[in-house]
Amino acid sequence: MKVLIGFEESQQIATRLRDKGIEAYSCDLQDCSGGHPSYHLKMDIFEAFKISKFDAIILHPPCTYTALCGNRWYYNSEKRVEGVHLCKSVWLEACRICDNVALEQPKTIMQKYIGQRTQTIHPWQFGHGETKETWLWLKGFPKLKPTQIVEGRENKIWKMGPSKNRGKLRSKTYPGIADAIVQQWF
Repeated sequence: MKVLIGFEESQQIATRLRDKGIEAYSCDLQDCSGGHPSYHLKMDIFEAFKISKFDAIILHPPCTYTALCGNRWYYNSEKRVEGVHLCKSVWLEACRICDNVALEQPKTIMQKYIGQRTQTIHPWQFGHGETKETWLWLKGFPKLKPTQIVEGRENKIWKMGPSKNRGKLRSKTYPGIADAIVQQWF
């Protein structure tokens, strides 16, 4: 089985899949921070789609311009149009070339462009005492089942202070969610 995880510089999912013996590749325009450049495709996702036939594709497209929390800054902006175009294009192309596709976004405007989300999840359902409403669009994958519901929930991501790495830190995949994806889908 060959799996592509698009827009994943952290390698949270790719590394877990590799540990399970699955040929998985992270793909991002950025260098990987997961420590495994040998299975990181530092390239445009659309180019990665062309290099091989993948059995599954998981997508985490940038949400800065499409997330509802950005309405204050990006409503009716060119950046929003670009963000919508990228997210919609990558979803449609992945669904065209692969039978098993997942797309992850926080609360977003994308339902208007790619259809109703399949599922809503939160980190607190997977062992992290945090809230971050995350939407999934699934083709060929089952809905994720919560693995460890925890109390003491707070919105750490929303409260995160300004920094040059804030966007990157806010977009990291929670380890508990990565574990659930690998255990339940592969």
